Amino acid sequence: MALINPHINFNGNAEEAFTFYKSVFGGEFATVVRFKDLSGAEIPIAENEANKIMHIALPIGNNTLMGNDVPEILGKTNENENRSKIAISAESKEEADKLFNGLSAGGQIEGPIGDSPWGSYFGCFRDKYGIEWMVDFDPNAAGKNN
Repeated sequence: MALINPHINFNGNAEEAFTFYKSVFGGEFATVVRFKDLSGAEIPIAENEANKIMHIALPIGNNTLMGNDVPEILGKTNENENRSKIAISAESKEEADKLFNGLSAGGQIEGPIGDSPWGSYFGCFRDKYGIEWMVDFDPNAAGKNN
């Protein structure tokens, strides 16, 4: 089956955000490419953007969270967009709590984590970088995600 790997755009703080995500999820970056790595006569890169992230990837389980900084010439990314959320299916209630508490630190809780009306353990928030997340543990689906 196909995998879905979220990709997030940032306004110059992708490295900071991904370092934070790595501190919560663990693991190591699979890829870090800076704009200066692509610079050449045919692709001039502004000096103030040379160290910004062109592509970064953090493997999480069988998936990969990816991101980049949007070059200033393309304008700002909307930091309060509300059309999408990254959904995490935790393997246990303890993992759900760890991810919810870790990722929501410094952010804004939209729905505290707890038992939901549909029978799962669920919470949602906007992290300190403006990214929206949903964390869910469904005890009836535990072990079926493999």
